[in-house]
Amino acid sequence: MIQQYLYATPVASIIFALTIGFSLYLFSNPQYYGKYMLHPYGIHRDKSKLYTVFTSGLIHKDWMHLIFNMMTFYFFGFSLETMFVQFSGPMGHFWFALLYILSLVLSDIPTIFQQKNNPGYYSLGASGAICAILFSFILFQPKATLGLFMVIPMPAYLFALLFLGYCIWASKKAQDGINHDAHLFGALAGLAITLLLYPWAFRHFIGQFF
Repeated sequence: MIQQYLYATPVASIIFALTIGFSLYLFSNPQYYGKYMLHPYGIHRDKSKLYTVFTSGLIHKDWMHLIFNMMTFYFFGFSLETMFVQFSGPMGHFWFALLYILSLVLSDIPTIFQQKNNPGYYSLGASGAICAILFSFILFQPKATLGLFMVIPMPAYLFALLFLGYCIWASKKAQDGINHDAHLFGALAGLAITLLLYPWAFRHFIGQFF
């Protein structure tokens, strides 16, 4: 089973394993959280800390945070890499890796600028990149059934609209300690990068409704 995943979806398999492994390591060594979390204040004053844009995407706050993100990645990341390979052959693996890494960076840029003067602000988690994966998937499968809160079934396109609306509202109003901007800009980055890679995806998306 593991060999099948590594052969068919090597990039998703590596991301999945690295994220779980690194998160579990920090669960057992919490003293290193400050070193690997995104800290816009620190980045603004010391560019050598830019590596935290990447390492913060490999670590999670707790088990619930990790399980939720990895379940979402498992259901959509592996499928999306398979689709990219169907579209582009072996280059599909590279495009999938590019989508994930670039979305991870782009999802954090607004936060870095907004919080650059806030020494107490830290952020962690792969949610920005995973939102990119989810929205890229929705672009190809807009009528797939997704579960709101993993319970209420609805078509993927409706889920996407509700999700974007909530992220916009929450980024302005919510005080829950969640980086909703990363979710929003990650989702938008996923759509933009996918359309740059596969411009025909927009016609495909519209065509699903007519």
